[in-house]
Amino acid sequence: MDSVKTLCPYCGVGCGLELSPPAAIGRATNRDSQGNPIWRVKGDREHPSSKGHICVKGGTITESLEKDRLKYPMMRDSLDEPFQRVSWDEALNKIVERIQTLRNEQRVDAICMYGSGQFQTEDYYTAQKLLKGCLGTNNFDANSRLCMSSAVAGYIQSLGSDGPPCCYDDLELTDCAFLIGTNTAECHPIVFNRLRKYHKKNRKVKMIVVDPRRTATAEAADLHLAIQPGTDIDLLNGIAHLLMRWGKIDTLFMDDCTRGFPQYAAILWHYPPELVARKCGIRLDELEQAARYWADSERVLSLWSMGINQSSEGTAKVRTIINLHLMTGNIGKPGAGPFSLTGQPNAMGGREAGGLAHLLPGYRVVKNPEHRAEVEQVWGLEPGSISPHPGRDAWSMITGLETGDVGLLWIAATNPAVSMPDIERTKAALRQSPLTVYQDVYDPIETSSYAHILLPAAQWSEKTGIMTNSERTVTLCPQFRPPPGEARADWEIFAEVGRRLGFEREFDFVDAAEVYGEFVQLTQGRLCDMTGLSHERLREGPIQWPCPQGDDGTAHDKRLYTDFRFPTPDGRARFGAFHSNGLAEPTDADYPFVLTVGRLYEHWHTMTRTGRIEKIMKKHPKPFLEIHPRDARKLGIEEGNWIEARSRRGVAYFSVRVTKAIARGTVFAPMHWGALWAKRSEVNALTHSEACPISLEPELKACAIRLIPVRGEEEIESAIEQEFPEPTPVG
Repeated sequence: MDSVKTLCPYCGVGCGLELSPPAAIGRATNRDSQGNPIWRVKGDREHPSSKGHICVKGGTITESLEKDRLKYPMMRDSLDEPFQRVSWDEALNKIVERIQTLRNEQRVDAICMYGSGQFQTEDYYTAQKLLKGCLGTNNFDANSRLCMSSAVAGYIQSLGSDGPPCCYDDLELTDCAFLIGTNTAECHPIVFNRLRKYHKKNRKVKMIVVDPRRTATAEAADLHLAIQPGTDIDLLNGIAHLLMRWGKIDTLFMDDCTRGFPQYAAILWHYPPELVARKCGIRLDELEQAARYWADSERVLSLWSMGINQSSEGTAKVRTIINLHLMTGNIGKPGAGPFSLTGQPNAMGGREAGGLAHLLPGYRVVKNPEHRAEVEQVWGLEPGSISPHPGRDAWSMITGLETGDVGLLWIAATNPAVSMPDIERTKAALRQSPLTVYQDVYDPIETSSYAHILLPAAQWSEKTGIMTNSERTVTLCPQFRPPPGEARADWEIFAEVGRRLGFEREFDFVDAAEVYGEFVQLTQGRLCDMTGLSHERLREGPIQWPCPQGDDGTAHDKRLYTDFRFPTPDGRARFGAFHSNGLAEPTDADYPFVLTVGRLYEHWHTMTRTGRIEKIMKKHPKPFLEIHPRDARKLGIEEGNWIEARSRRGVAYFSVRVTKAIARGTVFAPMHWGALWAKRSEVNALTHSEACPISLEPELKACAIRLIPVRGEEEIESAIEQEFPEPTPVG
């Protein structure tokens, strides 16, 4: 077999991979510790986004493919019973029976599905058609709600549509890169390497990094603004105040292409530099230098990720970033624009396919009657079939379990028993579910403990489908391995349930290519027009959208809004005027520290893959907590000691790392470890569920905690072992 080109299934950078089968490279040296043959991985030099570069996660991806796989459907009647292997017919009939019961009881809104940015576009699309179209409930949400929904809302409200307007080429064309709420060097390393290389070669190019931690990203910056957590809007409004005071604004662009600047300007007078510097905890000259870099640059590129989005002010923060671009005309041209870096490999594809509770395919929203009618027509449904009401977001699915309003929870390709906020409350709610279906790849996973039905899913490499990365580049990911046991592609499972519910015509798909062909019809005439794309065409290589029918892939600019017209009713972008409200949970005498969380370079989300890769686990075998030396001395702790972190919701234990790279009064812990890998070191035992009122994205990035020194690792592990026994496989 020849080598295969595909896309890395980790972060939203979307790096191209080229894989060679074990037989082509020698079987003796290409097996994992369990004796399974390993495909060799290297970067695809022809992929336009990554140009042959990959990180350690992409380089080791094939080492997890065979390990601990869920291979057969499993069922049990209650959570205190063991799972029993069943046939697909038994499992699917049980799901269909429950759906039909809820429909007969006129409780269709008791049916909920929680999906993932790990889905391919075909998986996302088929799920939307099943729930939002055929069943008539918009109760589909995805873990993108926890990472990207604030960016979606910000783009829609400011620019008229979702969709990052920039491309990766802008990394090498900008005069000033403004990175805020992103540790790009660790979380999106190939993007950062490209920016860093360009930055080193061009001394006039400036890099500003805004982060309470001195991360690897901040180390490379010309200016590091170590602001206090929760003061992002203060900083952004402070920069805008100085730009306005200095007259460094593009009045012609604003007059012709925007609305709402007077209301925004009225807000800015409340953010004089002296006040902003004091509130942010930075020096006045640092604030002025950041504003000067913006003022002196013709092309400013802003990059952000979870540090902005995961906030009770997430949408306001995104819009305030976009405000700076609108007031200086830094959008729609090379090297400039507001660029949200997506967290997951197909979070963009999910947004295109309507994969959040308030969205429909083709960058449509459920509240818009014209949008609903357009989708109903393509799906061949009666007018009014799609509900005009947004469905349950991820957290309201949890609260719906608490109140008894959710009667079926179908979870696929995500691990909410680790990733949701206020995790003990989440787990308690999951225990109350009348029926939980869990569709995933590995066994065990923390969420398996809360399921009644387990469905084995085919993962990347075992099914064919489409993914879209952060710069809107669409890549075909072909199947090159058979799925283990009886595992099936996610879209095939959704379609089979649809057929068993009586929707044979709606789900009469032969293969994934046919699913994708139907999906792109719904993008016609939209900002994300992909009618020129198909599986067949994408076999020739990745193509960026928009790509309408007849476009050879080169007929459009790589950037959006190059004509400075926006998809709003009057074609103008909108300023958003927001005051800073700070953290949803500020510190006090009882909880004096701010805990901020994030990713590590080597690990990925809740470790369902990386926790099974020996090379990665050796680098980071257990979680830790970073603390400033002065704070450590006050507490009487040293490097390697253990600490108890306690919030108003729960407790977690960490090994201490003492470092000046974290601001005083702030501590940091990685978010990857769940009960399967570290028992009582779950960060989300501490976090709260307060969310942005617009995007409904929880403030996972910050909460108030107190720290208590503890005696030692052995005593902690003994207590944990008694209270939390080791999870066992279900298969």
